[in-house]
Amino acid sequence: MDSLTQIVLGAAVGEAVLGKKIGNRAMIWGAVAGTIPDLDIVWRYLTDTITATEMHRGFSHSIVFSILAAPLFGWLVHQLKKRPDVGWQGWSKLFFWGFFTHPLLDAFTTWGTQIFWPFNWRVAFNSIFVIDPLYTVPFLICVLIAATRKRGSLSRKRTNNLGLYISSSYLLLTVVIKYVAHQKVVQNLEQQGITYTQISTRPAPMNTVLWNINVDAGENYLIGDYSLLDTQPISFKAYPKKRSESEALINRSEVQRLITISEGWYILEKIQDKWIYNDLRFGLIAIDPDNPQFVFRYKLEENNGTITATEDRPDPSNMNAVLGNLWTRIKGN
Repeated sequence: MDSLTQIVLGAAVGEAVLGKKIGNRAMIWGAVAGTIPDLDIVWRYLTDTITATEMHRGFSHSIVFSILAAPLFGWLVHQLKKRPDVGWQGWSKLFFWGFFTHPLLDAFTTWGTQIFWPFNWRVAFNSIFVIDPLYTVPFLICVLIAATRKRGSLSRKRTNNLGLYISSSYLLLTVVIKYVAHQKVVQNLEQQGITYTQISTRPAPMNTVLWNINVDAGENYLIGDYSLLDTQPISFKAYPKKRSESEALINRSEVQRLITISEGWYILEKIQDKWIYNDLRFGLIAIDPDNPQFVFRYKLEENNGTITATEDRPDPSNMNAVLGNLWTRIKGN
């Protein structure tokens, strides 16, 4: 999830663990704990794109990290604060839950998290977008109100807990909504007589009403979307996999690593003598409806026998048009 959401979750967890003893400082330290796992973005500046992508949401988002790092940070803060009523154990508990709830939340997103590191198993429920106001805003309001209440008061505890209950309930609701959307996709594929081997559904940006769809249909990927407000059948557009044209490139170890990252959902295409690797998991950005672009794509270049990948992100100046198209599509067809 985005940084603000993780800060809010960490603050609420910090309050739940130590708020009665240290008041708003528990929220502050909880927010710090909720932010630390995402410091793995430093790898973007220390290594190549493929390696940094592999390491994102890896060790720092694992149960192993939570168990090993929490006592260390707990001891360090205890040395700074010297609070006998809290002790290093109290601080360690705060950091453990701050660290551990961070990847738990991330596991519901499309990117997922390697919570069971060092095992190479990324958990991704694909039920919530990385930015979702319906999750974050009510949660933030509850945490801010709780911060104004007297330390140790029943009102403060109830308000903070309300934020945790509302956000957790919404998170579970997204799983139910995803199931409903997935079943609708299966129904449409059967009605249209489409044979497939795999389906991937995930929420469109900032909502759980509109869902993006990938379907593996043999030589093609079928891509579409479904709004809970739709009254018309789902329309799919075919995107050829083009495996034979890119076979030599696919067999390269660097590209194989990208394929593992994208869980096999990819298209390699050549544009103006440059190879582009499209990661299909995050859908299309429809600035031009006749020529949509995949959100996550990498330019591939070979230098001294090694293939390097460079992120090719959409132009941010077009975001207003994208949001307008998104809102129109959410309202259904």
